[in-house]
Amino acid sequence: MKIVVIGGTGLIGSKLVAKLGEHGHEAVAASPNTGVNTLTGEGLAEALAGAQVVVDVSNSPSFERAAVLKFFETSTGNLLEAEKAAGVGHHVAVSIVGTERMPDNGYFAAKIAQEQLIEKSGVPFSLVHSTQFFEFARGIADEATVDGKVHIAPVLFQPIAGDDVAQAVGRTAVGTPLNGRVEIAGPQQYRMDEFFRKALAAWGDPREVVTDPHARYFGSEVSERSLVPLDDSAVLGTITYRDWLDRSGTGK
Repeated sequence: MKIVVIGGTGLIGSKLVAKLGEHGHEAVAASPNTGVNTLTGEGLAEALAGAQVVVDVSNSPSFERAAVLKFFETSTGNLLEAEKAAGVGHHVAVSIVGTERMPDNGYFAAKIAQEQLIEKSGVPFSLVHSTQFFEFARGIADEATVDGKVHIAPVLFQPIAGDDVAQAVGRTAVGTPLNGRVEIAGPQQYRMDEFFRKALAAWGDPREVVTDPHARYFGSEVSERSLVPLDDSAVLGTITYRDWLDRSGTGK
């Protein structure tokens, strides 16, 4: 089938396009780099012509509260309208585990708004809620750094490899629309502060990790289960962080 991947040249999108192609699908990478802009509508109609499925893994270039909300509302609105015009039968979007538990977080609030647009659109859909990616661990540590020390709350954390995310999204895309969500997470659950203590050691990063119950996660305080699936129905990846480090060549 023809599957258009919005954000198809990014981290998850490029992996997804490759995996779908390996399984015989016509996977089209759609992004501003390929002449498709969901904010302006440029190239959307042409890209979606004949598509059965659209997967949206695009992301806002800015995480500032107003900017990220405008991005997801505008982009998703334009995309859904183009899908209706093209007769697309399945819209798949990647979101984040725990969005509804931290609505005070500007980025999470924008993802909630995106999901609401999808749910009300009339286009059959599937939402894939993922935990944090291994690939973003350094960014999380940098964001949590205060005066040279990494302040992390002692809450549960279950990150996942980008390859496992792409695998799960691909399976969802070729399946029957859920008209609901599926949660995905990594194979191992950690205390977040302990994960980063070990991760920084593996990176050879000298920064001290401080266990701080009030440490903020991108501006929001987190509770014990804010960032992990609430039950055992989540689909788990198979790649451990240690294996991912070894494969990426960044581990000792």
